Amino acid sequence: QVQLVESGGGWVQAGGSLKLSCAASGSIFSFSTMAWYRQPPGKQRELVADITSGFSTNYADSVKGRFTISRDNAKNTVYLQMNSLKPEDTAVYYCNSRSWTYDYWGQGTQVTVSS
Repeated sequence: QVQLVESGGGWVQAGGSLKLSCAASGSIFSFSTMAWYRQPPGKQRELVADITSGFSTNYADSVKGRFTISRDNAKNTVYLQMNSLKPEDTAVYYCNSRSWTYDYWGQGTQVTVSS
């Protein structure tokens, strides 16, 4: 069983920055694709960014150029650096760890961007 614990959420004014972290337990981290999803109020959960075990990255069009996903396999941690935040980035952000055989989720962390 893998546990994912997100941190770093909070309140920020538009144009500001936040850095989310997700610490994973277990020994499978380095083999996993890690991802950040978000669920805005009243909307469906959507992919924000992911990073493969080979460090290839993928971003939603809405965050390209503003967000950066990275991972530190030595620390079993994935990060999401969020810059130039907009009110529409307000959401609960979830960490995800997946492979062909498993799919784990964190509990989520709230990010609120005020205008």
